[in-house]
Amino acid sequence: MEDPFRRPALASAVFYADPAAALDWLEKAFGFERVMVIRDEAGAIVHSEMRHRGGLVYVGSEWADFTASPASVGGRCTQILHVHLDEDVDAHCARSREAGAEILMEPSDQFYGDRVYQARDPQGHVWTFAEPKRHVSREEAEAASGLRIEGWPG
Repeated sequence: MEDPFRRPALASAVFYADPAAALDWLEKAFGFERVMVIRDEAGAIVHSEMRHRGGLVYVGSEWADFTASPASVGGRCTQILHVHLDEDVDAHCARSREAGAEILMEPSDQFYGDRVYQARDPQGHVWTFAEPKRHVSREEAEAASGLRIEGWPG
């Protein structure tokens, strides 16, 4: 049995005006797995966790003056969440669109070897989904992009 208290070294937290609806939507649209939900006496969600391929995202409410859903601040985002898929990115995009995601970038092949799309969820969070398609060397990536790249994996 997997240790429920084992956490990755880094996780992100996203805030929603309605975190219960967000959990349902993130499961349906993106295929995330709900692994923990903590509620107060009134039934309001005070903390929740979702997993995807060993990654973890916390889904919470707007619980303090420094936490807000993009929908509560004019749609502005301060982060984009990047998710690596082990499934067909085009099919994932279709499922997300069907669930109501706004597709900001259609699936397209990138110079670094991934096929990627970008979606905005109903509360305004922006998510990038990538499926690795081919290994690309640093030299190939630099030639294709015109960029100088440091720290490229071998």
